[in-house]
Amino acid sequence: MPRTLLRAASAIVLTLAALNIPAAHAQDAAPVEVTVNTRAALAAVPETGIGTNHAIWDTHLGSDQTADLLKEAGVKLLRYPGGSYSDIYHWADHTAPGGYVAPNTDFDTYMAGVRRTGAKAMVTANYGTGTAEEAAAWVRYANVTKGYGVKYWEIGNENYGNGHYGAAWEADDHPDKSPAEYARHVVAYADAMKAVDPTIKIGAVLTTPANWPDAIVAEGDAGSWNQVVLSAAGSKIDFVVLHWYPGALDRTGHVPDMVQLAREQIARYAGPGAERIGIAMTEFNTGSSSNGTNTQPGALAAADAYATLLANGVFTVDWWNVRNGIGAVTEVEGHTDYGDFGLLSSAACTSDGSVCEPALNTPFAPYYALQMVSRFARPGDQFVRAAADQPAVSAHAARRPNGELAVMLINTSRDTSYAAALDYEGYTPAAGAPTVLTHTNGATAITTETAGTPAGRLLPPLSLTTIVLRPAAPPSGPGAPGQPAATAVTDTTATITWPRATPGARPVAKYEIHRQHGAVTEQLGETGGTSFTAANLRPGTRYTVNVIARDSGGGLSWSSPPLTFTTKAPATSSCTAKLTVQSDWASGYVGSIEITNTGAPVNGWTLNFAWPRAWQSLGSGWSATWTQNGQDVKAVSEPGNGALGTGATTTIGFVGNYTGPNVLPSVFTFNGRVCGTG
Repeated sequence: MPRTLLRAASAIVLTLAALNIPAAHAQDAAPVEVTVNTRAALAAVPETGIGTNHAIWDTHLGSDQTADLLKEAGVKLLRYPGGSYSDIYHWADHTAPGGYVAPNTDFDTYMAGVRRTGAKAMVTANYGTGTAEEAAAWVRYANVTKGYGVKYWEIGNENYGNGHYGAAWEADDHPDKSPAEYARHVVAYADAMKAVDPTIKIGAVLTTPANWPDAIVAEGDAGSWNQVVLSAAGSKIDFVVLHWYPGALDRTGHVPDMVQLAREQIARYAGPGAERIGIAMTEFNTGSSSNGTNTQPGALAAADAYATLLANGVFTVDWWNVRNGIGAVTEVEGHTDYGDFGLLSSAACTSDGSVCEPALNTPFAPYYALQMVSRFARPGDQFVRAAADQPAVSAHAARRPNGELAVMLINTSRDTSYAAALDYEGYTPAAGAPTVLTHTNGATAITTETAGTPAGRLLPPLSLTTIVLRPAAPPSGPGAPGQPAATAVTDTTATITWPRATPGARPVAKYEIHRQHGAVTEQLGETGGTSFTAANLRPGTRYTVNVIARDSGGGLSWSSPPLTFTTKAPATSSCTAKLTVQSDWASGYVGSIEITNTGAPVNGWTLNFAWPRAWQSLGSGWSATWTQNGQDVKAVSEPGNGALGTGATTTIGFVGNYTGPNVLPSVFTFNGRVCGTG
């Protein structure tokens, strides 16, 4: 957290008239093709999706105006008592030794604001200078004495920042700063707190994949922070806590891998029943005052990140902060940016009084981003895939239970208007003008109009646009199939099963299985039952599939929730290649590959693999001649290790660099043959 206290399936060609675009804008750019595919479903929109942080140093935390503004923005979760202050805050006497506690910010005042906002509460219990008994007493006061029904409770805040990995900003009075000690206390806190109220949900702090100190193993530890915490406390927790300050406005593409890697860690280390553990992003901000924290570029990045995180199954994304205070003042895209990480102005001034923020509670641009996301994707809606063929335009879509479809388009270009031409797969919009919500650079409100056609829309520079479409016919198909599962996954096959769909007016005739390729899908097959074995899959490849029910009259259901699985390396092969990460420093790692020739003897060999992501690269290598071409990596034997008889083994090594989630390569070929993993 900031440390300042104030601190496409097919293209369509449309005429200008069909796009409702004035001729004056026709020369700005070629139409952007946007594909929206309701067959490619993502996560459902959670009730707690749009959140923000409240901090006890904010004098206006408990005001009615603050609560009303947050309600108008669609905020559904409020986190308290405020980042690192959580680890010095004592709720019973409302003190934070070493920090500033503003008047009218106590727990009861906070809860009054939560209720007025119509939100859920999330409370961070004091790990750094508190005890399990103190946390349990807080649960008792909140849920037994006062009947507040606070469901979500975190244990500490960013506790990996206690100096164990070299950087110390988080208070921690425990002599042992290790993840094992934190995990031991998480267990004790969870036991004590759930003894008071068994219905609460307990969250443990994790490091965010590819963000420091993720993957680092400190001296004396049995593994990274996440591995140790999940292994020791996984059975006691209900969700994990991530924080993300990307520092740049173009990192949303990291989100799917970031969330998937977190899920894989949970599944690997948290023990039986790990699938119940949710993921909460309890602090998020662009983290880039130079690119605009209060101005439109930051707002566009916020809307893109919120939609992407929620579509990937994170159950809450909580902006840092409601009010944070003035920072470095700059000019961004024609407007003053106050370097304030808040949603609302605190009316603060620079230390010399030369620049002051606007009037108290004036919304900054990211406020309107949260408001737009809350109007675009409402609790109970289902995100579906959408994509644009222009890098400056991001597309998101959500299907509503009443059959409506909302499409949010984000134009990040500072000077180009784009004509967006929309193509719909699996959905037929009604004719007539849709409802359109727009927020442009410097605007102080979201405008709403009924205009244009479902086929397209002009996107002004630096704008957020949501188009809400009605269906051509009311929904009449069966209910959606339940959550699919994958079993018997091999290198080329996987068996997919799912709960049966509820019939509508007509019986269910069959189920279709669709694989996602971005916003495009391919049908893997269909069946009359509730199990299907997909064949001809590629080894070491991540697949995301949905199941759709079709009734006897051709009516289609909503898509099932998505299922993601990864195929394995071949069970048998004439070679094995085993990758081991020997050390990792959160931006690079040392890897060793043990190669075993299980086939006929060879005299000279070549090992090939590909980096899964464009942000990965080869730093150096040894015991082979290493080269990289694009994302493809090749290691050629040296004179001393080229001859490998049947059963012979050699080990080579490399340094791999990364600037995003580090998805490890999993498919290796040895002289052109796909290897097993040993």
